[in-house]
Amino acid sequence: MTDLFNIRRDFSLKTLDESEVTADPIKMFTRWFDEAMTSQALEPNAMNLATADKDGRPSSRIVLLKQVKPEGFVFFTNYNSRKAVQLAENNYCALDFVWHELERQVRIEGTAEKISPAESDSYFEMRPEKSKLGAWASPQSRPIPNREYLERMMSDFESEFTGKDITRPDNWGGYIVKPYLIEFWQGRKNRLHDRIQYSLEDGVWEIVRLAP
Repeated sequence: MTDLFNIRRDFSLKTLDESEVTADPIKMFTRWFDEAMTSQALEPNAMNLATADKDGRPSSRIVLLKQVKPEGFVFFTNYNSRKAVQLAENNYCALDFVWHELERQVRIEGTAEKISPAESDSYFEMRPEKSKLGAWASPQSRPIPNREYLERMMSDFESEFTGKDITRPDNWGGYIVKPYLIEFWQGRKNRLHDRIQYSLEDGVWEIVRLAP
């Protein structure tokens, strides 16, 4: 196995100063996200979503950010999935974006709630046909006997919806993560990274610098 102790590289001379940040962290996130897009970062909307069950046992996975609103960050999933079950038990969660091309990371802590059925319908209508059928075919997070079972389910729903509009399953839709903490991390030389944190206190975003 590779010697993990000796995997290291230094970071560039990019900086993040308090004078560069906006008063609203959502606007700051949008700026950084646009820069990640411009830099052609790989899957810039990929984010780690960490959840925990009612006993505090954590799990995490990568999901895709699909919308940024003034009040938070939207993703979509099966409402019977493990993540959804955990969010029903404990709606505190965390998101993490990493854009290696810019040596940047954004950490978000907040609470998740379902968006309206109408909003979920609107996004579902925009999805490719195969993705729509996949939402029907997959019993997400449930054990299945083999790959053939999944492909057979997909084929069955293709037949069922032939010549019809593919509607959104009731057990599929969106969540919005409403943040109370957002941290912007910029890699710096000698591991003396820049960390600017926003925390929501009585409806006002307070901004502080954290030690790396």
